[in-house]
Amino acid sequence: MSEPADLVRTAAVRIAALAQDGLTFALGDPAKDYDAARYRELTELAADLLAAVSTSPRDVLRALLDTDVGYATPKVDVRAGVIDDQGRFLLLRERSDGLWSMPGGWADPGDRPAQAAVREVLEETGYPVEVVKVVGVWERDARGKQPPMPVSVFHLYFLCTVSGDRVAASELETLDVGWFGLDELPELSQRRINRWELERMMAHHRDPSLPTEWD
Repeated sequence: MSEPADLVRTAAVRIAALAQDGLTFALGDPAKDYDAARYRELTELAADLLAAVSTSPRDVLRALLDTDVGYATPKVDVRAGVIDDQGRFLLLRERSDGLWSMPGGWADPGDRPAQAAVREVLEETGYPVEVVKVVGVWERDARGKQPPMPVSVFHLYFLCTVSGDRVAASELETLDVGWFGLDELPELSQRRINRWELERMMAHHRDPSLPTEWD
C-alpha cells in the first residue's frame, strides 16, 4: 500500500498537470479569463501540497512546475549504460551533487532518443559510443528515485559500447569519470540512477537477446 505522502504527491502532480492543460486551452480567450484564474489557483495549491510532503523549498517546487508549457506530458530522460569488456560501467561524478551516475540527461527537442544518449555520453565523459539496444523504458516514481519530483518522468535506458578514442569532457558538467564493476560502485546519485537499474543493464550486456523491459 502506498504511503500517505506518496498519495498526496501523486495527486499534486496530477492536479498541476490538469491545471497546465486548462491554462493551455484558456489563455488567449477573453471568455475564459475566469477559468484561467482558477487554473492558476490550482497550480498554487499543487505547489502547497508538494511542499507539504517534500524536503525541497516551495519556491523551488513552484518554479519546476513552470518549466513546461502547453499540454502536460511526462519529461523524457535518457541514460546510457556503457560497459567495457571487463564488465565495468562508465560512470561520471556529477558536478551538481558530487555523486556518481551513468551519463545522461533530458532529451532535447529535435533529438532522436538514441542520438540524445550518444551526445550525453560524449559531452559528459568524452567517450564516443554507439547504441547496442534499448534495455528499459521506466517511470521514475516506479523505480523509487529520491527525492521525488513534481513532474512525471520517463527514463529511456540504452546499452552502449565505446566506439573510438576519448576526447576531453566538458568541465562544466563533470567532476570525474571512471570505470566501476558492480562490486565496487561509488556512492550513486539516487535521484538519477540506482543499483537495480545497473543490474538490469548488466543482465542485458551479458545476454543481449533479453527483451526490452518497461513499466
